[in-house]
Amino acid sequence: MIVAFRVDASIEIGTGHVMRCLTLADEFKRQGHQCIFICREHEGHLGELIARKGYELYLLAGSRYAEEKPTAEMNKAHVGWLGVPWQRDAEQTFEVLSAMEADWLVVDHYALDARWERHVAAAVGRVLVIDDLADRNHECSLLLDQNLGRAASDYDQRVPADCVRMIGPQHALLRPEFASLRERSLGRREHPGMKRILVSLGGVDRNNVTGRVLDALVEAPLPAGTELDIIMGASAPNLAKVRAQAAEMPFRATVQVNVSDMAERMCLADVSIGAAGGTSWERCCLGLPAVLVVLADNQVSGAAALERAGAALVISEPEALQAELPSALARMSDAATLRNMSHAAAEVTTGEGASIVVESMVTITGGAQ
Repeated sequence: MIVAFRVDASIEIGTGHVMRCLTLADEFKRQGHQCIFICREHEGHLGELIARKGYELYLLAGSRYAEEKPTAEMNKAHVGWLGVPWQRDAEQTFEVLSAMEADWLVVDHYALDARWERHVAAAVGRVLVIDDLADRNHECSLLLDQNLGRAASDYDQRVPADCVRMIGPQHALLRPEFASLRERSLGRREHPGMKRILVSLGGVDRNNVTGRVLDALVEAPLPAGTELDIIMGASAPNLAKVRAQAAEMPFRATVQVNVSDMAERMCLADVSIGAAGGTSWERCCLGLPAVLVVLADNQVSGAAALERAGAALVISEPEALQAELPSALARMSDAATLRNMSHAAAEVTTGEGASIVVESMVTITGGAQ
């Protein structure tokens, strides 16, 4: 099969959408299928990474809505993430797709909806939409929403009646190393402590929430032997500030950039402080207890569901870190609490979602031939 992806990364959007699409593409590639990426050339796009991984890449010219005549459409949530009117993006994507015979188009973009999907439909076999919001209509054969607490009924009247809905974190798109390290990670958490803390607030972290976390950790009741493993992206605008701040921490703190061994680092961590986004499912697969910081409105419901499940504690906004993070870590400091949180997290997902999704797409394609 040929599978095309329409997905973007940028300083504003972050890197998560592209990273999960790369995970799905890697599973397709492992099974012998061809994958192609269509991305817009925003500041902070991940085109070099996509090409380095061996995928054909079509970069659409970057643009900003500031260059366009203002309309009410442009003021809607996430619409500005596209950079151009949806009609122009649909035309450009259609032109790229028309030069190939793609069996599937995977669309992972909060700024795109059924209007865009209908426009490009004639150039592709079927459409898979990856969504987290359930706030707009889609024209697709398959819909994936990997969020805990989401129900298939949330997409009633949002997708065609015959659309297959894959709902919940058992479908989360995780790289295979997470599932392969699951048994080892869960085993070491049967005798937990809080010696190593993983800090990861996304690949961009443009508002320097990492810096706020480090400020709060200075006030936290942590032993002098605590180790901080701080992960950032190379395009993070506050990387130099965080490195300087880490050097002044009262315990050992290292800053690593664009790591390729995140699963191993999560396996070795006792607690994680991170964004309440897609990496939540990576932590859950490995049973890693977490303090989640809500960085966007679309993270609120998922974070609340993880807290209800007992897998995490939630800080509702970065501004609350100084007041709430020390007490959250104090609540997690005993072995019984950490063990219970680990067990609850491990129940959320086994980390095999990418292979499940690929199998469904192959089956749908074969059944329609």
